[in-house]
Amino acid sequence: MKNFIIFLCGGLTVGSLFVFTAYTGGMDSNKTNSKLIDADRPQDIETGEPVQNIRVPKIPKQIDLAGEPMPMDNPDAIERFDREFLSICFSHGTTFNTIKLAEKYFPIIEPILKKNEVPDDFKYLAITESNLRNATSPAGAKGIWQFMPETAREYGMEVSTEVDERYDLEKSTEAACAYLKKAYKEFNSWTLAAASYNMGGGRLKGHIEFQGSRDYFELVMNQETSRYVPRILAHKYIFRKPSSFGLWIEEDDLYDAFPQYKIVEVSSAIPNLATFARENGVTFRALKIHNPWLIDEKLTNKSKKTYKIKIPLS
Repeated sequence: MKNFIIFLCGGLTVGSLFVFTAYTGGMDSNKTNSKLIDADRPQDIETGEPVQNIRVPKIPKQIDLAGEPMPMDNPDAIERFDREFLSICFSHGTTFNTIKLAEKYFPIIEPILKKNEVPDDFKYLAITESNLRNATSPAGAKGIWQFMPETAREYGMEVSTEVDERYDLEKSTEAACAYLKKAYKEFNSWTLAAASYNMGGGRLKGHIEFQGSRDYFELVMNQETSRYVPRILAHKYIFRKPSSFGLWIEEDDLYDAFPQYKIVEVSSAIPNLATFARENGVTFRALKIHNPWLIDEKLTNKSKKTYKIKIPLS
């Protein structure tokens, strides 16, 4: 009797979700050249050997961003979504890592979105911007929400040589909410608010006026913005149930939530942050992890501003 073992594994490259089927019984060890091949499996046309069996995940029958549905009768919209959907599904390393990070960051982001009456779906915009990393774009946007310096300052964040509050998750999420609410008020559409977040409200308004349409999926825009909302939607669709797409992750695989912390208010200079960390019972690295907006080794604080510094309790 022949037994089967099924291996599901992610390869090292994009597009490599493999299902391998192998026989484990009934093999004559003396017949080293035997080719025991499942007749239902794909085979190399020349050698007859098994080949990778990669299945295309199915796109949804319907999907929406904050209640605004993607037009499923629009082939162009479907193809734009499918491009992002397949890319995320088969970028295993990045996708798994972002799912793990969501366990840390979503509990912080979600209540801020709710408090500001911004739809919960916009947490997937943060993933689309940065994969929940304090990244820096080629243009100079920084943080999980990817603010440019001038926009960050406009929304109340400090950006200097010693402090960059674009790396402060709470403050940057509040700023993102303020931006999105303002854009929604202007465009009366959450999909257009998202497009505005990516390309800027002025440029989007110009496209709308020139093309005579207020439908995101009908507008001709730059490639990045044209892919932006479909990518948010693809993240939403996949992250709600990754196992549906062969992305198996168990609860104990996820990263731990941030530990409890105390706040130390500082309104004077800190000449040496490493010394400050030790005086508060933590390492310099722990101080930086929990306060990534402190981007230097000191805090001059000439303006005597009051800063709230997190000190982890465990």
